[in-house]
Parts: sequence; structure tokens; C-alpha cells
Amino acid sequence: MRLEIVVISQSLKWGTSFVEHLRGMFAIALKDKDTLYLFRDRLGKKPLFYLDAKSFIFASEIKALKPFLQKTQMNEDALLSYLSFLSPSPPHTFFQGIKKLATGEYLTYKNGTSKVQRYFDLLDAKPNIITDKDEAVHTLEKVLKESISMRLRTKEPIASLLSGGIDSATINYYALQEGLNLQTYTIGYKDFSKYDERENAKRSADFLGLKNKAIEISGEDFIDASELVLDTLDEPLNDPASIPLYLLFKEIKKDGYKVVLSGEGSDELFLGYRQYFEYLDIQSASTLKNKNWLKKYFRSNFSENREWEHYKRIFDNTLLFRTSGESFTDLQKNSLMKQNIKDNHALKYLKSYRDRFEASKHFDESIWYSYIDLNLFQAEHFLTKLDRVSMAHSIESRTPFLDHLLASTIFSIDPKLRYEDGVTKSLLKQIMKPHLNNEILQRKKKGFSNPYMEYLINSKKISLIKEVNQQTGLFKTKELDEYINSTSNGGFKQHVWGLYVLSVWIKKNLL
Repeated sequence: MRLEIVVISQSLKWGTSFVEHLRGMFAIALKDKDTLYLFRDRLGKKPLFYLDAKSFIFASEIKALKPFLQKTQMNEDALLSYLSFLSPSPPHTFFQGIKKLATGEYLTYKNGTSKVQRYFDLLDAKPNIITDKDEAVHTLEKVLKESISMRLRTKEPIASLLSGGIDSATINYYALQEGLNLQTYTIGYKDFSKYDERENAKRSADFLGLKNKAIEISGEDFIDASELVLDTLDEPLNDPASIPLYLLFKEIKKDGYKVVLSGEGSDELFLGYRQYFEYLDIQSASTLKNKNWLKKYFRSNFSENREWEHYKRIFDNTLLFRTSGESFTDLQKNSLMKQNIKDNHALKYLKSYRDRFEASKHFDESIWYSYIDLNLFQAEHFLTKLDRVSMAHSIESRTPFLDHLLASTIFSIDPKLRYEDGVTKSLLKQIMKPHLNNEILQRKKKGFSNPYMEYLINSKKISLIKEVNQQTGLFKTKELDEYINSTSNGGFKQHVWGLYVLSVWIKKNLL
């Protein structure tokens, strides 16, 4: 049955609560007499933008709304949240006047007035329902298998991404149990073996008996595609992996596939980032009774070192973890930008999420890590990238780990079961221990890393940052030069890439 028929029939039966009966990704618009409803899916897989001006206009892409702007102006909140967290935080976009719904939100428009409300929140899951590790593993495996099985249902040709890690191996293992040996794809980089996962992916494919196709890209391929990809994104997004991923989907499309499975969400749900454990360790310093001397010491001995910032927050009794995608700190922005940025200014973009967390029945900070990362780092950063570059090739990307029932189940488990043994993705590794070999289970996480800064420097396109800044005056010249020069030694790479992406957008839209 077509989705729109299901939505209409369910909305007639349940009203706006019909959305509670849906499972998966969606962006929905419904008009009932004089009322318009917009819904974005629970975990933010699909975008929904709107412009509330003389007329109310909505679309799944910003470029569809741009012609209705009287003039293009940059939204300062989008800029500042982008510098902090790699992408603009909802409801902000870089285009003043164009807004976006956040995960699990719906908008009602009636009689010239719009109202945004939340229909879903992961924090509504009751904590500590499951306290036994064996029960947790059994329950999670059941829901995970069901989620993967659902995403395999299609009449279109379906493929899967494959790295050397546990996430893609898990998806493909359960696909095999459903009788589907999916064609898998891996990307590699010419002359940059340290970023390459082709060998690891091949070993995983051989173990599972999968078909695997490796795609190699060069620096020339990367640079040639960069302008098109950044334009596809509509607004600045600080994720250099968007370009190789775009090229990978281009090859997948050539082979005739219309649906691709990907492993987004596993790290946030199962605590796959080592830094989560480092933050938990630093968080323990908040219990020190006598912190005043340390507070004064850190305040008077400024350092660009990330750990300095983290301990300063602890001794200042302010929020430590501000997403895995945190880039520029407020103090870094203040030293770089010509405008004054107060310390902890970026907390305004996290406030609604933190308020909900503190009002919930969840107390373990690791739940906060997962919660804010799923809402911002995943939804507004990774999923934005995945949606834009896959849809640019008319490919539907599906993410089985980002199933709201699976996520809610994890939020109902005793949080300590995820981290008490100090092992990343401990529960997922327990689930897959009978099915995957130790090489896959213990392989060090590599992520979708790539030699983007080497490409940018070699192409000399990095000079655009200075050129645009000469015209805009956004940043202090000396401090900007220091950031750019540091990249030759491997420092502040993602910071500088973010400045480059921003410069490309400014040149196209404002200059």
C-alpha cells in the first residue's frame, strides 16, 4: 500500500496522533480544511524546511524556498551554532527567514499563525526497565533484527555500504539471515593508505561471504566534485566525508541500485566513540569538594588544548559534554571572530535539549551524551549529509540502527550496562559475538576518514578562506592565519575545513 494512502487513512482515524503509529523515516504535510500540519520523523532522517512570511511555504530542500526570500541574509545563530557544532542547530538555517523542524517535531499552521510542538522524545522511555545484561542483549538483538528486516523490504535493487567495522558487518549478517546477499561498496583513497578501509572491508566481506566492490578516488576526483557537493548541501555543513560519499553513491547509481543500507546511529546508541568514556572519567572530577583553587588556576592559564576546556567546565560547574561534533569552543570563537562571544554562549543552542533531560527521569550523563548526539550530531550533521548526497543520485538511504523502537529500548536499559566494562559498543559486541569473528569485533574504529585537508592544501583552494575574509571581515587576520597554518602539521583540520565550507557558501550567496 502506498505511504500516502496509509497516512491519510490513519490521520482520519487517529487525528494528529496518527504519527505515533508510523515507524521509519518521513517528512509529511497534511492539510485538513484550514489547517496545515507538517511532521518530521522522530530521529531526523528526513528534512523539512519552511518560510513563514507573507505566505507560508514549505519544502524538503532549502533551494526550493530561496526564490521566495526578498533578499539573502545570513542568520547569525546559524553561523555561531555551525562553528560550534558542525551544522546549524534547529530551527536555524543559514538563510535568514528559512527555518527547519527538529527531530520529532510537528508544526501547525492556521489563520496565519504557526506553532511548533514535539510529538516524540527519546527521554520519554522509562529508565532502568532492564537491569540484567543478558536480558538487555536478548531484547536488543530481537529489536535490531526486526529493524534490519523491515529495511530490507523493497522491490527496488538494494545494496549496502561496508567498512571494516562491526556496524556494517552486523547489517549484512542479518541480511544474509533473511536470504539476501547484498552487493556491498567500500571507498578507498589513492596514495593515502592510512585512510583506506578497502583491505579491512575485504576481510569482512570474505568472512561473511559478501560481494564487495571497492571504489578508489583521487585528490583530483575530490576537488572536482567538491563545488557540486557543497552546492547540493544548500548550506554549510562541516563534514568533509560528504564529498567521497557523494562519489561513492554516484558509482552505486551507475550499477542500478536504488536503495542503500548504512550504519549511522550505532555509535551514538551503543557508545561507540572512545571519547564518551573519556568524558565520563572527566565528569567524575565534578565531585571534588575543593575545586576553587583549580577553578582559578584554569581560568588564569588559558590553553587551546581541548582537555583544558573540559576541566575548566567541570570546575566552573557548567555543562561538560556538548555533542561529539563540538568544533570551535566559545573562547576559540571569541579569539577568532571580530565580534565578542561570551564563554558558554553556545549553550543557548543546547538549552531546550538540556532542559528536557534535566526534567526527565534520566540521570546518567551517558544518556545525555546519546540524547544530544542523536538530536544534533547525528540528525543535523550525519543524516543531513547522507540524505543530501544519496538523494542527489535518487538513492534512498536506510539506517537500521536509527529505529525509534531500538533507540527507546536502549534508553530503557540501565545505562551502566553500556559502559561499565570500559568497552566501546559493549552490548552490540555481545549481540554479535556468536556471529562475527574477533577480528571484526575488536577492529579499531576508523570511521569515514579521508585526506580532505591534504587535498585542500594541494589544490590551493584553501586560499579562498582568506580571500572571503578580506571582503567580509568576519575573522581576525592573525588568528585566522594561525588556524590555516596549523593544518600543515595536522592541527585544527576540521575547524579549517568548516571555515572553507563557510567561505564557499558566503562567496556564492552573499558576495
